[in-house]
Amino acid sequence: WIARGPLSMGGPGCFEGEAGDCGARGRMEGAAGAWNGAATLEGIRARVRQFADDRDWAQYHTPRNLLLALVGEVGELSEIFQWKGEVDGSLGNFTEEEKVHLGEELSDVFIYTLRLSDVCGIDLGEAAIRKLAKNAEKYSIAKCKGKATKYDKL
Repeated sequence: WIARGPLSMGGPGCFEGEAGDCGARGRMEGAAGAWNGAATLEGIRARVRQFADDRDWAQYHTPRNLLLALVGEVGELSEIFQWKGEVDGSLGNFTEEEKVHLGEELSDVFIYTLRLSDVCGIDLGEAAIRKLAKNAEKYSIAKCKGKATKYDKL
C-alpha cells in the first residue's frame, strides 16, 4: 500500500503534492552506510497517516486489518532470506536488486508497524525506549555478554 515507483515531481522520497528533496536531507553514517537523520519517527508517522487519510483508507485501518497486513509483509520479508542459508550483515551474496527489494519489504513492515501503533494510540518511540530499558535490566552486560541465553536462564 505504500507508494511504489516515482513518488512525485517534488523529488526523491516525496509523496504526491510534496515539494523539495524529501529523501536526501540530514544523512548520517551508520554501521551499514548512510542513514537519513532527518527522517524522524514522528515525521514518518505523520506522512503515513496523511497518505492513508488522502486516500480515505483510515476506515480500513483497524488494528486487526493492520496486524494481518503486517504479518503478510513479514512473510514477504522472510521469502527474501528463504533458501539463502546464513546471510551475514554485509549481504555479500545479495544482488543490488535483492538489496533494494529487502529495503522495500523492511519498509513495508516498518510502515505497517508504525501505522498500527498510531491507530492504537501507542507512541512507538517512547514504547521502544521503555522496552530497551526493560531489556537492559533483564539482560545485564555482566550476566549475558557474548551469550544467547534467555534472561530467565542466565
